[in-house]
Amino acid sequence: MIQVRALTKSIDTGTHRVDILKGIDLEIPKGQFAAIMGPSGSGKSTLLGLLAGLDFPTSGQVLLDGEDITRLSEDDMALLRGRKIGFVFQSYHLLPTLTAEENVVLPMELAGNATGGRERARELLDRVGLKGRFDHYPVQLSGGEQQRVALARAFALRPPILLADEPTGNLDSATGKVVLDLLLALNREQGATMVLVTHEQALAESADRRIVLHDGLVVSQ
Repeated sequence: MIQVRALTKSIDTGTHRVDILKGIDLEIPKGQFAAIMGPSGSGKSTLLGLLAGLDFPTSGQVLLDGEDITRLSEDDMALLRGRKIGFVFQSYHLLPTLTAEENVVLPMELAGNATGGRERARELLDRVGLKGRFDHYPVQLSGGEQQRVALARAFALRPPILLADEPTGNLDSATGKVVLDLLLALNREQGATMVLVTHEQALAESADRRIVLHDGLVVSQ
């Protein structure tokens, strides 16, 4: 269960204050697949970052299974992310000195759960259409291939919560369908709660629920 209560986020530009989120209230039940939509600048990525504990709100609460993550230290939040959250960034965040396989194995090693890690990494890379690319470094991969490595990495620990920022935004339609099928399989097989920011209508229509933001507010859900 993800609960968001009166969540706000503002930034000070030096000359004035910009209110990005203006009091968001949401509940996303365990196992639900929710798509967050809205125009650029509506606060979608900011909300996703707050759900992941990657940023702190100006006010309000984010609760994961009843635990208020806005009160956690950075170290405790990092531990919680390792246990509960897979995150797919829009800009991949792959380590350039590691191969595709090593990038996927890394979170399993950090969690002390690397037994069978290589086999798990290859299975996931195969499922996202990267069989034969296991030993390639990020610089040797296209943008779409790097995004697929990032998706495989997010799935590595079978997280109960998966958050993704435009996971199919850099993919062609055929590869996007492969990724969508993998997302749906994770949701179905593991009961994962998924919250995805997307502009893709096909991805949004596959979700259980569509949450639309506009100007920092939820306008429909």
